Amino acid sequence: MSSDFEGYEQDFAVLTAEITNRIARVPRLPPDEKKQMVANVEKQLEEAKELLEQMDLEVREIPPQSRGMYSNRMRSYKQEMGKLETDFKRSRIAYSDEVRNELLGDDGNSSENQRAHLLDNTERLERSSRRLEAGYQIAVETEQIGQEMLENLSHDREKIQRARERLRETDANLGKSSRVLTGMLRRHPGRK
Repeated sequence: MSSDFEGYEQDFAVLTAEITNRIARVPRLPPDEKKQMVANVEKQLEEAKELLEQMDLEVREIPPQSRGMYSNRMRSYKQEMGKLETDFKRSRIAYSDEVRNELLGDDGNSSENQRAHLLDNTERLERSSRRLEAGYQIAVETEQIGQEMLENLSHDREKIQRARERLRETDANLGKSSRVLTGMLRRHPGRK
C-alpha cells in the first residue's frame, strides 16, 4: 500500500516539475502559444489535485502508528500545490496585463518586470528551502521510526530467549518428574 503512495508521490513530483516549468514559460511565449499553455497548465493542475486526493486516501489506510510521516509529506505537498496555484494566477495576471498592454500599445515598465522576476526567483528559492526542510524532517522521522523498530525487535528477541529457556527448564523438570514416578511405580507395583 505504501508502494502505491510512493508511486503517486513520483507522479506528483514529475507533474509539479512540469507545471512549474510551464508556468515559468508562460510570460515569454507569443500570445497564441500562451493561450494553449495556460489551458495545459489548468489541466495539469487538476491532475495534480487528483493525485493529492489519491495520496490522501492512501494515507488514511496506513496504520496510525506509521501515519505521521506520511501526513507530514501530505502537508508539504498541499503547500506546494497552493504555491503552484498562486504562481499560476500571477502568471495569468501577467499574461492578461501583456494582452492589455498590446491592445493599448503600452510596453510596460522593465523595472516592474525585473521586480516580478526577482520575486519569482525568491519564491522559488523559498519553496526549494521548504522542500529541503520537509525532506530533512522526513529523514529524521524515518530514522526515529527505524530506531524504535530496532528497540522493539531487541525486546522481542529477549522475550523469546527467556521463553525458550523457561521451556527447557520445564522440559527438564518434566523429565525428572517422569523418572521419579516411574521409579515409584516399580517399587510398589501392586498399588495404584
